[in-house]
Amino acid sequence: MVTRISTVAFQGIDAVPVDVQVQIAPGLPAFVLVGLPDKAVRESGERVRAALTASGLGLPPKRITINLAPADLPKEGSHYDLPIALGLMAALGAIPQDALDGYLALGELGLDGRLAHVGGVLPAAMAAAARGLGIICPARSGPEAAWAGDDLDIVAGDSLLALVNHLTGHQLQARPRPGQAPQGAVDLPDLADIRGQAVARRALEVAAAGGHNLLMIGPPGAGKSMLAQRLPSILPPLSARELLDVSMIQSIAGELANGVLSDRRPFRAPHHSASMAALVGGGLKVRPGEVSLAHNGVLFLDELPEFSPGVLDSLRQPLESGETAIARANARVSYPSRVQLVAAMNPCKCGLAGTPGHTCRRGAACAGDYQARVSGPFLDRIDIRIDVPVVSAADMIAPGGAAEPSARVAERVAAARERQRHRYARAGHPGVLTNAAASSSLIETLVAPDRDSQALLLQAAERFNLSARAYHRVLKVARTLADLAGADAVGRPHIAEALSYRLNFGAA
Repeated sequence: MVTRISTVAFQGIDAVPVDVQVQIAPGLPAFVLVGLPDKAVRESGERVRAALTASGLGLPPKRITINLAPADLPKEGSHYDLPIALGLMAALGAIPQDALDGYLALGELGLDGRLAHVGGVLPAAMAAAARGLGIICPARSGPEAAWAGDDLDIVAGDSLLALVNHLTGHQLQARPRPGQAPQGAVDLPDLADIRGQAVARRALEVAAAGGHNLLMIGPPGAGKSMLAQRLPSILPPLSARELLDVSMIQSIAGELANGVLSDRRPFRAPHHSASMAALVGGGLKVRPGEVSLAHNGVLFLDELPEFSPGVLDSLRQPLESGETAIARANARVSYPSRVQLVAAMNPCKCGLAGTPGHTCRRGAACAGDYQARVSGPFLDRIDIRIDVPVVSAADMIAPGGAAEPSARVAERVAAARERQRHRYARAGHPGVLTNAAASSSLIETLVAPDRDSQALLLQAAERFNLSARAYHRVLKVARTLADLAGADAVGRPHIAEALSYRLNFGAA
């Protein structure tokens, strides 16, 4: 007789159905696990055996075969422990088979029978709800599964014995409640802390309003990192759909602590020593990288030229398409990666090129060699480039009114984003929420610059050799500037300001 229970395998953020089949047959004692398991899955045999013994149920001296179907789909992770254990208990008669028929199970077992939290519970719960199944999971994963819907049947226990008691009707477990997400951004760094830097504050507001990529160049101590860290405080909270997408990626990566979902946009700031797999994803067991974990949020790259050139160029495709595709010989995995890139760098190796009163011993070659570490195609994907000059101590202690707080700037950003959302919804593109996410053809149709603006654009394109991508990105920034001003049409002043951000460092 073969007993069965459902579980999942993860491909990106998709949960693929897996059928766990258990057979206990006469023969030499053996525990055989088939179906392309990786090492973590193969080792589940010992964890399951010990957990069953700790729960008062020993395995008989027979041939035990466990098949994870489909057999040609690679199986990775420790979440197969629980379905294998429940399948064995059903085969031994400790649990009725029909008690498992309506459920999908996943969880990691300890040697004492306790259940440990595993990543991917939210996508698994969504898959279970779509198939009309309930879900069996560890107690720590229950609040995460509860976000999949109020109608989802959830059995969450802290041990294998607790799950058995629930399934046999001896001691029922209460349905977990969704983890309460913190609201707002009350404890985020505030823009009121920034002294001076009027141009940088304006560029940060424009970038937030349109979702544009931003590069800041300036000497050490100018406040580039402070500005970047305050960007989340002026961004609008995640919508319900964005929240779900972000949380599913965090769940796969095991970073959804205690099942709590937050409406704050992600802010990821990897160190410049990060490898390509860490930044874009991959590894022996394919996992999302920083660019995917920053989906619908901010990816901050400080000391930009210190990143490996190959690592930076690997970001070009995610920045353009909003998706990271990781190809392997036996699989292709994709993660959503629509991020707002914010980067900061010194103007040269010594960091003081262009600073009044400073003369570099290497001359212009110092700045040229340093900035050349960032490729032209990568820079072409950055909409706004600004110079962040140093702020003197006299500026810091000079009397003056308090700087504008983040809350006030966030109101203007939210109003501009609302205008964009309505515009693209009327144009038949409800999935486009910001100007930066609009396609080239769509932005051309909706901007339609007047004759004076077209003349200015043509002059800039010829003089600075703007690429087609640069041209469209100028239009997108100009459209955002008009949205911040509450203007229906893009005028020459908006085009001029957008060009000033684009051409701040010469080549486009």
